[in-house]
Amino acid sequence: MPKTLTQSVVSLLQKERRRLEDELHRVTAALTAFGKVYMHGSKPKAAATRKKGTISAAGRKRIAAAQKARWAKVRAGKKSVG
Repeated sequence: MPKTLTQSVVSLLQKERRRLEDELHRVTAALTAFGKVYMHGSKPKAAATRKKGTISAAGRKRIAAAQKARWAKVRAGKKSVG
């Protein structure tokens, strides 16, 4: 038995209603997720909360000596080229 025009329209409207309900559920889920982040903030990363370490005097001396050696090597290379 063929559908009447009214039945076809009602069927299409019901289909559209289901589609809109699904879309509203997705929007609600997105708003909920956004609201949780907005209200409670995002969780800080582990690296961001880590305390900064201190370097001993001996460690600073080793770093300085290594940097001086690198610069001496660069300067020595420039003198031989020029």
